[in-house]
Amino acid sequence: MIKYQLQCDKDHGFAGWFQSSEAFDKQVKRKLVDCPKCGSTKVRKALMAPNVSTSKKKTEITPAARAEIVKAMREVRAKVEENAEYVGPRFAEEARRIHYKETEEKGIYGEASLSEAKDLVEEGIDFMPLPVLPEDQN
Repeated sequence: MIKYQLQCDKDHGFAGWFQSSEAFDKQVKRKLVDCPKCGSTKVRKALMAPNVSTSKKKTEITPAARAEIVKAMREVRAKVEENAEYVGPRFAEEARRIHYKETEEKGIYGEASLSEAKDLVEEGIDFMPLPVLPEDQN
């Protein structure tokens, strides 16, 4: 997956994830990528700084920092569950209906397979996975 910084013809900036550079080109050509702010489909890649790896050793997360991160993840998840409609395994289908304006725009959450998520990305449909919490792993 490649993350591109994008810009519409009205100079609104936003990010998008694509399977490959070719996938981006195909989606833009088919007008499947649109600006989340104004809806314009005249989209191009914006200037980006490269993501360069350094040899710096990463700092370990302390137990207290981990607890704070998990607390923040729980808060994000609770906010989504409080303000969005649960659509279960119909997530991909409902996301498409909203994206293509076949139904009212609203917040939704649910489940999607990896294949369904990849298809949504290919179609230029924005979504974000909810954080996986420690208790979800049991």
